[in-house]
Amino acid sequence: MFNAQASSFLQKYCESIAKAAVVAGVNPAELFAISPVIETKLRQAIVHSDSFLNLISVQSVDQIKGQVVDVGTGALLTGRVKDGRFRSKLGMDGNTYELVETDSCAAIKWATLTQWANSGSSGEFIKYMNAAITRNYALDMLRIGFHGIKISETTDPATNPNGEDVNKGWLTIAKEKAAAQVLPTAVLDVTGTTDGSYKTLDSLVNDLKNTTIHEVHRGSPDLVVLIGSDLVAAEQHRLLEAADTPSENKHAQSLATTVAGMKVYTPPFFKPTQVWITSLKNLQILTQKGTQWRKAKNEEDRKQFENSYLRMEGYAIGDLDKFAAIEDVTISDGTAGA
Repeated sequence: MFNAQASSFLQKYCESIAKAAVVAGVNPAELFAISPVIETKLRQAIVHSDSFLNLISVQSVDQIKGQVVDVGTGALLTGRVKDGRFRSKLGMDGNTYELVETDSCAAIKWATLTQWANSGSSGEFIKYMNAAITRNYALDMLRIGFHGIKISETTDPATNPNGEDVNKGWLTIAKEKAAAQVLPTAVLDVTGTTDGSYKTLDSLVNDLKNTTIHEVHRGSPDLVVLIGSDLVAAEQHRLLEAADTPSENKHAQSLATTVAGMKVYTPPFFKPTQVWITSLKNLQILTQKGTQWRKAKNEEDRKQFENSYLRMEGYAIGDLDKFAAIEDVTISDGTAGA
């Protein structure tokens, strides 16, 4: 049930939201626009709540549609022109973004609120409340970024549990705008007997970089590799099984940090059999300025507190030439034959 202490703490939480709004007379129980300062603070709180989200590019933009700006360009920006000035343009012609209405709501049951209230002070309760929304919103942003396929007028989380119908994520954007950057399949086979297979993740990732990443970017020091958990586990198992010396054992354990000379990441909700190569700042999440709205209300009929965040949001890849992916890597033991 919802006890008196939880009710008191919840009131203080709502007062803190109203105070932070910096707009006189704001009632958090009614939809209210967030000021530019609070937009920045909320975005920073969400970004910092997940370590991977904190590494990619989360930006505010002015327009719903526009040209993507590559903030991490690897192109040459220095030169000269006889009788003139040298210029190198950031961004790629035709690489555009489009934002759509995005609505998040964290509903916290009364029983959970009571548990939080009984565990500490009002300050601790407010921390729990803030963490509950920022952490979950951050994970949703990544989940949609890695799984998003389409934009539906009405989304269906039962059919699309990873937000496949909320927005177009990075892989879908790459497939639509630069299909050659995304390879459909590859096979990882330690025996090497499967036709066209790779014996190691190192060889697979190295080949992907050298054949798909544009030559301008292949030597970029900020390139990283995103690898699904199934592939990391399979390769570590192979290396540990084959390890005869301490150095080989150490190499197997270090696989989780480097592959083909690039740092490895396995972010939350990244598909377990996918491989991506890019720079982290090349992955962008864009939100339109002035479109962010909040609402925080105790819904007695539903016995829960609902914290809502409405905005125009979308995804982009800064430089498509600096992105390469394999959509599905099959792990084989060679029994399929050559």
